[in-house]
Amino acid sequence: MTSHLRLTSDQDRFTSETERFRRELLAHCYRMVGSVHDAEDLVQETFLRAWRSYSRYEGRASIRSWLYAIATNVCLTALKPRPIRVLPSGLVPPNEGADRPPRSLAKGEVSWLEPIPDTRIGASEHDPAEVVIARESIRLALVASLQHLPSRQRAILVLREVLNFSAAETADILDTTTAAVKSGLQRARARLDERDPTPTELLEPSDERARALLASYIAAFERSDVRLLQHVLRADATLEATPFRDWQSGRTMCLQVLDTYVLGSPGDWRMIATTANGQPAAVVYRLDSSGTYSADGVVVLTATSTGISRVTKFHDPVLAATFGFPLTLKE
Repeated sequence: MTSHLRLTSDQDRFTSETERFRRELLAHCYRMVGSVHDAEDLVQETFLRAWRSYSRYEGRASIRSWLYAIATNVCLTALKPRPIRVLPSGLVPPNEGADRPPRSLAKGEVSWLEPIPDTRIGASEHDPAEVVIARESIRLALVASLQHLPSRQRAILVLREVLNFSAAETADILDTTTAAVKSGLQRARARLDERDPTPTELLEPSDERARALLASYIAAFERSDVRLLQHVLRADATLEATPFRDWQSGRTMCLQVLDTYVLGSPGDWRMIATTANGQPAAVVYRLDSSGTYSADGVVVLTATSTGISRVTKFHDPVLAATFGFPLTLKE
């Protein structure tokens, strides 16, 4: 009885000390692996390992640092046998012609990056500054670029520049030296600058302009209105969608592909506004032959003060449930 009570007490104390970090650890694992579903599994593994070693935790580091050390090493171990997750724009140059439908890749041929709902990132709703920082750290362009870094460089950059751990703390987490951390961070920064030398200043999804762009994008699809799309897309807009290999650059090309192969007829599409990766987004449904709107995936918009600069569509019906929405809608 005494040992049972002690175990229950330890479990309660462990839960009270660690559970409040679960959501931010999910965001951390997502940045590392580019998949919300994989990140969920890695967080579970993190808490399992933490519980197994809790009796040996002696408070030499904060409980938060201790959990991040476990989570980071769980991610690094998981990444060793896995291919990186990418978007189409990370595979090939943009398609120069719109005379054929985009080519899809076979399931499993490529590991695709996945979006993550803003509701899962762990930012405090009572601290607007914390919300902004959390959103910026999971934006698609950043997470996509992170996947192209070697895994340890990725970990160093995230720990240092996203989570603000010191060089010494990062060295402890990764069991390396401070000099190695500083060198790794310098290389990681240089590689990110090569991939995105001039980051675009994005609108927060709560900004009225971003909401208006999302509403117009949804209306354009639900009405099959290519002219409305032309109004909201920037001249330099890009369009990409998983699992398609081809992607388009420039408003003219984007509109040709959407009008010819995607928009269909008024009423073919329904969309529900949401937010993903700190950006305006929508859960997408398509009308099927039975008159049911079935989940088709999630679209994430890169919204700027001059219009939508990037449309990224993830064709995966399961994402509707990930974002907390049903798999079907009635007409």
